[in-house]
Amino acid sequence: MHKQYTSQDPAVQFAYLSEKKKSLIYSEVLEILQHTGAEIHHQEARELLQKKGCSVRDKRVYIPSQLVQECLHTVPPVTTVYRWDRSGRVRIEPYKSYFGPGPTCPYFIDPHSGERRLYLRQDAADVARICDSLPQIDFVMSLGSISDVTDGLEEVYEFAEMIQESSKPLIAWCYSAEHCARIHEIAIAVAGGEDNLRHRPLYFFYNEPISPLTCNFNAVDKLLYCAKHGIPQIFAPANTSGATVPATHAAHLVVTLAESLIGVVLSQVQQPGSCIIVGGTQSILDMRRMIFSYGAPELSILSLCLTELADYLELPVFVAGGCSDAKTTDPQAAMEATFSLHSALLSGANLVHDVGFLESGMTGSLYQLVLANEVLGMGRRIIRGMPVDDRALGLEEIHRVGPGGSYKETEFTRQMTRENWRPRLMERRGYEAWREDGSKSMRDRIREQTLHLLQETPSRRKELSAEVRRDIEAILQKTETK
Repeated sequence: MHKQYTSQDPAVQFAYLSEKKKSLIYSEVLEILQHTGAEIHHQEARELLQKKGCSVRDKRVYIPSQLVQECLHTVPPVTTVYRWDRSGRVRIEPYKSYFGPGPTCPYFIDPHSGERRLYLRQDAADVARICDSLPQIDFVMSLGSISDVTDGLEEVYEFAEMIQESSKPLIAWCYSAEHCARIHEIAIAVAGGEDNLRHRPLYFFYNEPISPLTCNFNAVDKLLYCAKHGIPQIFAPANTSGATVPATHAAHLVVTLAESLIGVVLSQVQQPGSCIIVGGTQSILDMRRMIFSYGAPELSILSLCLTELADYLELPVFVAGGCSDAKTTDPQAAMEATFSLHSALLSGANLVHDVGFLESGMTGSLYQLVLANEVLGMGRRIIRGMPVDDRALGLEEIHRVGPGGSYKETEFTRQMTRENWRPRLMERRGYEAWREDGSKSMRDRIREQTLHLLQETPSRRKELSAEVRRDIEAILQKTETK
């Protein structure tokens, strides 16, 4: 089923599912779509699907396997989203992984006081500035849902704040196609016109169906809007094992992939060749606590498997990582975030979001984001692997130094050690030097670096013209009056 990829395979990669298991899961997905079907609460979408050979009974749509296969072939293998300052890009293709926060947490850890409070509009700007400054964070989401703007308009204000404070690619979300259009208008203003934005997209749009196997009107309306307007989009359910999907991992994956493929089919029926990314946030329901666990090993397992299934179908994938059930950035938060980030790196997941989530997705934390930046730096060094060639083997160096010699001050050592990873947070000094510097714990260093970044990272707003900033404000005012 696979085509030849143009990108080079990673030096280190992890495999969880055999080819046979992937084939069995996919066969079951096709069976579900064709014979169980899905509830699609959008008349235009049902009509589009019916014209393509789907059987429609009231709101239930049955999607034949042939249509699924046809639509898979028109999804672009590579999609690029750009920085508005033209200094870089996120290029979605096999085995390339990018990391960033997630959205919608109602609470936020105040970086100055360390206290948990409601998320504010200023926080969206601060999160974007910190994301802009962290080298291992590749895209921007908000880490929260704004509480101090007009109810229902939170996501539009969020996007406006983020795009003015970071030039990195953004992932947007909203509840309705109307607000999707307002977000798109803001992006058009920053890009300098709709044609420019189509040619060099600045953001992805994140959208979800309702599990199990249901697409409500707004989800489909946004999906069709994005396909029409050339907006790279993510259509990815957030499923809870034992609640919205069956309790076994295999059945969980079947339902999740089936729901994602509904989005694939709709996007390609609407506009063949439009970018669509599958996947989602997948974990278990902790039956003792009745919470969706962001720190469970099952989150990593399900994300790994979804990544491998997406690769099997030649689709880009969106999963979760760098998140925790802990209430503060402590050893539990570090452990849980590290396992999910490292698993995502080893699997080659394309977009990994929710970095910085605490309290099972209820609280966003810049401390956790700064910690994750360090973890990602270490992890990316590990999966880079090691060369074994004439230069790396160093035969001449070994002969030259000989028995009993020292490599500490050779030119070869000076050149080669430049490739070693250098920590920003980890403590490697001797004990006395550490004591003289205040005996700072890892938590102390994380807080110190976070506050330093908040103070020293400049605002990006004035890099946008005054006209663009006025256009953004006018769009916000128009949104308020509707």
